[in-house]
Amino acid sequence: MTPIEIYCLCAAWCGTCRDYQLQLQDWARSQPAWRVHWVDIEDEAERLGELDIETFPTLLIAVDGQARFLGPVLPNAAALHALVERAPQWAPGDAAMQALLARLQEQAAPR
Repeated sequence: MTPIEIYCLCAAWCGTCRDYQLQLQDWARSQPAWRVHWVDIEDEAERLGELDIETFPTLLIAVDGQARFLGPVLPNAAALHALVERAPQWAPGDAAMQALLARLQEQAAPR
């Protein structure tokens, strides 16, 4: 099974993010091979570097330790599942995306 990590870049003050966090937690329990991490962009701003998140939720998806997707998504479990299913087919992202993944992995704790 391909190791997949999902980093949800959100904010605690965002109602959409809070609702999506509950969906992600339920979904993570049903997909034990996929690791889901919640990253509050305000509490962990130093880990984001120069990245400016303007749309919530924003996801970083990594496959086999390589970032493959970074961008805003619809807060919908079916859309997330489809996105994650396709991610292994995509080429690794650019150096900035890989550097962000490395910073997020440094202190990541699955949630």
